[in-house]
Amino acid sequence: MFNRATVALVAVGMALGATALAQNFNRAPAFGTWNLRAGFEPDPRTVQITAGGTRSAAQLGAGCLGTIADAPDVRLNYTAGNFPLYIFAQSRVDVTLVVNLPDGRWACNDDFDGTNPGLVFQRPQSGQYDIWLGVYQGGQRIPAILGVSEVPPRR
Repeated sequence: MFNRATVALVAVGMALGATALAQNFNRAPAFGTWNLRAGFEPDPRTVQITAGGTRSAAQLGAGCLGTIADAPDVRLNYTAGNFPLYIFAQSRVDVTLVVNLPDGRWACNDDFDGTNPGLVFQRPQSGQYDIWLGVYQGGQRIPAILGVSEVPPRR
């Protein structure tokens, strides 16, 4: 028979598993994959996407807001060098930025430049960055531009 500690461990494992399954890294990114190395041209690299989805980003970590798609919007395979890495979005509507870093941690931002989100990594990791843009109303789809640069904006 199971004791309380075993039941508690199973419950914690199920909760962690549910969070891990919230975003599907095995699905192809909806708007493509970029394979970039430090010093890439053109800089910035941008793509028009449709932000939003039905999955809450809140369970992914502090500062993660909005609803995002199941599959990443863009996958960035990046080979770092001596430059910072800037991931940003622009939209006429307030969107959010959610990034799964190469080490598995989550980084999120809502308002970096006005209502446009952005993240600056002074010493970026080499590896796979899965990127989502979220919106505040679940199911809403908003046009946006997602960009990557090695020249961070001045704030």
